[in-house]
Amino acid sequence: MTTIIIGNFDGVHIGHQGLIRSARDLSPTSAVVAVTFDSHPALQTRGEAPPMLTTNQDRERLLIDSGVTRVECLQTTPDLLALDPDAFVEFLQSRIDFSAVVEGADFRFGYRRSGDVKTLSEIGLRRNFKTIVADDVDVALRDGQIVSARSSMVRWLLANGRVADAQRVLGRSYSVTGIVVLGQQRGRQLGYPTANFAQLTSVLPSDGVYSVGVEDAQGRQWRGAASIGTNPTFGEYPRTLEVHVLDLPKNTDLYGQSMRITFHEWLRGMMRFDSVDVLVSQIARDCAQVVA
Repeated sequence: MTTIIIGNFDGVHIGHQGLIRSARDLSPTSAVVAVTFDSHPALQTRGEAPPMLTTNQDRERLLIDSGVTRVECLQTTPDLLALDPDAFVEFLQSRIDFSAVVEGADFRFGYRRSGDVKTLSEIGLRRNFKTIVADDVDVALRDGQIVSARSSMVRWLLANGRVADAQRVLGRSYSVTGIVVLGQQRGRQLGYPTANFAQLTSVLPSDGVYSVGVEDAQGRQWRGAASIGTNPTFGEYPRTLEVHVLDLPKNTDLYGQSMRITFHEWLRGMMRFDSVDVLVSQIARDCAQVVA
């Protein structure tokens, strides 16, 4: 007996994790397959899609860690998106022998999202599988507001710098991966050298200064103060992510390395300072607030 769940699963937040638990509860010893897509369907249908919270590789790892047996990643082609709900289910059954589908109440599928859980249930009666509708997973934010766990909610929280609240919805701290590149060297001149990041894999939180964790490909970890913005004190520059890594051993060369930056706390917004001395004093205060 195999149970499937279908979705983009961007971020693999606690709502997705609840869906996986519901699928597991059907038959703890059976396989649970997550059916997902190699790119967001909206890229094909509308030409644009929401910024991604996870890479495909990270998404698969997080799904497996959350209890999925394997991930079936479909190519998001025009032909696939043109399938009506019944044809889409037929396509899935040609690839996976499943006996149950678990989805949330807002699930949509098929051409122009024309199918819903009622449609899925009706198709299941004809095609011999059960449809189970899982409850939403709600979470309390720091201000006491109760929200449903959604990828769109995580994006909204990140866009407002609320990384600690995003952690509540994700069930873990939000992180991005990037390559350390040569920057303006201005931080070094100020006494606070920074690692500048390019080729970032996921959407950044809003401009500001954050307490972060930094991990290299060898698993070495450090604390850091991250700045996201355009360096307004020195003029207007392209938006960047740079991190002053605390406790970094002398002569450690980070250039060219792939590193993961994990966001723990928002410290302050991006500011333009009247002088370099005032900026340096503020950087010292920022570093003192970095969490362990």
